[in-house]
Amino acid sequence: MRRVMIARRTIFATLLAGLLAACGGSKGLEPSPLPQFEPKIGARTAWKATVGKAGIFIFSPAHSRDMVCAAGGNDRLSCFSSDNGRRMWVRRAGVSFSGGVGGGENMLLVGSSKGEVLAYDLSGTLLWRSQVSTEVLSAPTGSRSIVVVRAGDSKVFGLSAKDGTPRWEYESNRQPLILRSNPGMAILDDTAVISGFPGGRLVKLDVRDGALLWDIAVATPRGDNELERLTDVAGTPILENGWVCAVAFQGRIGCFDSDKGAQIWARSASSAGSLVADTRTVYYTESDGIVVALDKSTGASLWRQDQLLYRKVSAPVVVGDWIVVGDFEGYVHVLSREDGSFVAQLPTDGSAIVAAPLEVKNRALVQTQAGSLYMIDLQNRG
Repeated sequence: MRRVMIARRTIFATLLAGLLAACGGSKGLEPSPLPQFEPKIGARTAWKATVGKAGIFIFSPAHSRDMVCAAGGNDRLSCFSSDNGRRMWVRRAGVSFSGGVGGGENMLLVGSSKGEVLAYDLSGTLLWRSQVSTEVLSAPTGSRSIVVVRAGDSKVFGLSAKDGTPRWEYESNRQPLILRSNPGMAILDDTAVISGFPGGRLVKLDVRDGALLWDIAVATPRGDNELERLTDVAGTPILENGWVCAVAFQGRIGCFDSDKGAQIWARSASSAGSLVADTRTVYYTESDGIVVALDKSTGASLWRQDQLLYRKVSAPVVVGDWIVVGDFEGYVHVLSREDGSFVAQLPTDGSAIVAAPLEVKNRALVQTQAGSLYMIDLQNRG
């Protein structure tokens, strides 16, 4: 196994919620009241299922063919019909899961609090188990040849998609303080892995051996103390037609050429979540709960929705003509893609929706911290 390593330093992890609480007591951080408006489209729960409480972890579901799969803070991996929510199978892993479900070539991938990575085929048969350095906080992802895993200590591991054999390991410069989040990675054409890191870095790695192809700064840490200098690329980068776009906490958002890493545009931003894009727009949620739309080609601001301020709003997803986010009280908010106005709202079980909703066949799937899955239908009103 090739090991690609750079300078090591002592590291400390913290929850984003803890960062916000550090400023607690300030009236300015009180959550905005629930927005009131006249719904413009219909929103209803198509089906609901239970998968297990999240505890301190952030879980996100996955969609493969005609089923959706989710893990909770226990040892269960559950898969359901995406159409009607019928439970298709459940597997007990014997280890507590700690991150969302990811996908590979005809397989499902999930990580544990003990640093195990488990691969299942789509019928629920365990294909292999592999060990990485520490707890897996984000969903592993795979392609035909490789499975890549981000451990809680920010190391990235490349495993054989066939049998889980370790192939390589990459470690970036360690930072004294990082966000405890669920950072994802993107695989480019089964040739390269693109991943964000603490310190505002975005890197491209060769899938064959983990060799560094480029390393660029999405943002540069600034400030007088470690909390002010906390600048992590904590969400999943997006790949769009030769571009890669990413956003950093207390830093910037930008799009770059995925071949050479050259900057196309960048602007100030702060987010600990992922981005999403359609043909002309990039959407993200600021760390204070403002949902933002930017022109994908220039970075120019198109709209900002600020009525969810301090409601701990999830990263967004595009579903048809709408943008869908969740909040700390379990409300699902549906916004117009064109101007960010509210068009629908739906309660779930009252617990937080932390991970981004998932688009499934033009519907929205959310997983709550209390362990519920909700498949939500969105329809124009005639």
